[in-house]
Amino acid sequence: MSARPVSPAADVFPFSGSTYRGPAAPYAALRAEQPVVKVRTAGGVDAWLVTRYEDVRALSADPRLSRALACGPGAPRIGGTMHTTPEMIISLDSPEHSRLRKLVAGAFTLRRVERMRAGVQKVADELLDDMLAQEGPVDLVQQLAVPLPLTVIGELLGVPPQDLRDFEKWARAFATVDDRAGGEESLNGLAKLSEYIVGLVADKRAHPTDDMLSELIAARDNDDRLSEQELVTFGFTLIGAGFDTTANQLANSVLALIADHRDQWRWLVEDRSRIPVAVEELLRHVNLFATDTSGFPRIAADDIEVGGVTIAKGDAVLLSLASANRDGDVFPDADRLDLAREKNPHISFGHGLHHCLGKHLGRMEMEIALDGLVRRFPGLRLAVPAAELPWHSGEINHTLTSLPVVWGD
Repeated sequence: MSARPVSPAADVFPFSGSTYRGPAAPYAALRAEQPVVKVRTAGGVDAWLVTRYEDVRALSADPRLSRALACGPGAPRIGGTMHTTPEMIISLDSPEHSRLRKLVAGAFTLRRVERMRAGVQKVADELLDDMLAQEGPVDLVQQLAVPLPLTVIGELLGVPPQDLRDFEKWARAFATVDDRAGGEESLNGLAKLSEYIVGLVADKRAHPTDDMLSELIAARDNDDRLSEQELVTFGFTLIGAGFDTTANQLANSVLALIADHRDQWRWLVEDRSRIPVAVEELLRHVNLFATDTSGFPRIAADDIEVGGVTIAKGDAVLLSLASANRDGDVFPDADRLDLAREKNPHISFGHGLHHCLGKHLGRMEMEIALDGLVRRFPGLRLAVPAAELPWHSGEINHTLTSLPVVWGD
């Protein structure tokens, strides 16, 4: 069985109306009426859009959906998605994906991440000390949301601190999905990232240190477990993924709490032990994805039956994590932010082969940052009207350019 396109040309994917508050309006109707439907994308290619939780979760783990086919030569250009290269780990299927993932997975286990807690706490405390010393307003994006995860992943991978801000700029450019410019900004960012990592790899070959990038170089040089291009690409992918998503999720979550849900901010101030459970709900409810998908399309390597339709071999597929996280069949009162929500199987970190490698680290950074803000700045509030906040346009995520805040009486 096939399905008709979701709508006239006015509803080309990505749909308008997506914000950090939630996915665009059409998703609720699609979950109810057409959970697997063909849409025309901004790139001019038809793709299947999947919106219900169970279908999104199942397809995320289905080996018949290929990332490699979506990134290789001749792959369809689907508007609203991020430019990737074939050797990036997010572009690979098994067994290549598993080969690369195993090289670093041990550093991101829950046990290893918990050993990092004291160091992450120290970085956060220093940033908050500096914030407290200022009279305000303070830009929380540049004061905390970006430097915390950027510093942590930089230390883990062995990137010199003075280089981190350049890396931030290039990584943000790479994450741009403005198809009108032919992807030029993204490609320029990619070139800068590659050039930087090539130089860093050369330095670390000559002077290896105790960090993850040096370990990857040894795996390349001593065991031939990855190619030189894979080494370079893996390096900047880990750094970019290690800070950008966490920075955006943290900034957007703080905005949601102090601007839209002040009562729940006060609820956390009353009892900081509620923060770990609250972080899970913020991850579910606060919409990170500007296109309401993860930004990474897949191609069916075989016919797939799902949601009452047949996705034919060769068809493009988009999985809407944001819509899945608002599925009322899984999350009662799904459009409500409920920081006490105990049963919360959200898929904000993805599912299956490509689930986020750094999910434990991201959670911990969110918990530490929110705990510090709630404890030391209970009166935190916006310094400008929410409508005046600047957002970076064209990125794969909802990204605040700045978040001016004040505190006190």
